[in-house]
Amino acid sequence: MHRMLLGTRKGLFEIAGEGDDWKIAAHHFAGEPVTQVLADPRDGAWYAALRMGHFGVKLRKSMDRGASWQEIAAPAFPRKPEAGPWADDATPWSVDMIWSLAAGGTGQPGRLWAGCLPAGLFCSDDGGASWVLATELWEKPNRRNWFGGGYDHAGIHSVLVDPRDARHITVAISCGGIWQSRDDGASWSATTRGMKAGYVPAESAENPDMQDPHCLVQCSGRPDTLWVQHHDGMYRSGDGGQNWQRIARPAPSDFGFAVASDPNDAQRAWFVPAQADACRIPVGASMVVTRTDDGGATFRAFGAGLPRAHAYHLVYRHGLDVAADGRTLAMASTTGGLWVSTDAGERWQALSTDLPPAAALRFMT
Repeated sequence: MHRMLLGTRKGLFEIAGEGDDWKIAAHHFAGEPVTQVLADPRDGAWYAALRMGHFGVKLRKSMDRGASWQEIAAPAFPRKPEAGPWADDATPWSVDMIWSLAAGGTGQPGRLWAGCLPAGLFCSDDGGASWVLATELWEKPNRRNWFGGGYDHAGIHSVLVDPRDARHITVAISCGGIWQSRDDGASWSATTRGMKAGYVPAESAENPDMQDPHCLVQCSGRPDTLWVQHHDGMYRSGDGGQNWQRIARPAPSDFGFAVASDPNDAQRAWFVPAQADACRIPVGASMVVTRTDDGGATFRAFGAGLPRAHAYHLVYRHGLDVAADGRTLAMASTTGGLWVSTDAGERWQALSTDLPPAAALRFMT
């Protein structure tokens, strides 16, 4: 039995099933916008991040698989300095959204990471009871060059913890590139060699601060293999993100937001193509998922079970996920669609077309 959490603009849904038998098992926080979810495999805790507008960002936790929830501390910036190099910072020092949540290593009970909008990275060592800003990344002089993609300011949407060494953290920033720490966040280096941005002047195309990775994922079985859906193409790294290779431009498009990596096969990944740039609908209003089985050299497009005409679904960066078996996938869209595939993305089954806009979808392990 597979289980997943789906965060939407109108609450958190639990989805359960296998084969052709799937159902919505529960609905939490009805009417409240959930921007990110996490089911911690270490202790079974569930986390839901809410973006409550006037009431601010909230974080809720369940230790009994959703039977009850408690509000816990949400990440918060310190007061903006009134003097010094950051006194004139144009970026607000207030969390607008929790955009990513990640559990620490198996030997770090209670360790959590939260990537936020604007681009602050926060760490908790007590299961979310308190949070500390990763000051060295936030105060990088480079941050003055970062800029918003779809939002007014840059944000951290992807956080990876190396399963071999939990002190090794990789984050992706839209727009601000990819940054890595190998000392638990004490120091950071940009690692975007090979990436190019076609939306800036040519002399800035390889500038790390100009890169707009839409989503960053890792092959859990081969952690040196990383995949990125970039604003300007698709990339793969086989050396932990030190170097990136732009991969094939598959039909119908190499633009999109979501990418999922097979946890067992470093050569396989899935993408959801869209029409670039401002239109942001499936190419030709026909929805497909593309898959590579050879490290990005070639792709196949699959659309069986997906809407193929007048389809205007957009799958955001956290709207696609693959289960631990490497064959079961789920996908949710901004227009209320939810689909599952049990054959590695070749055929899809619609579970609903009536859900709220989806923000984050994650299988539980």
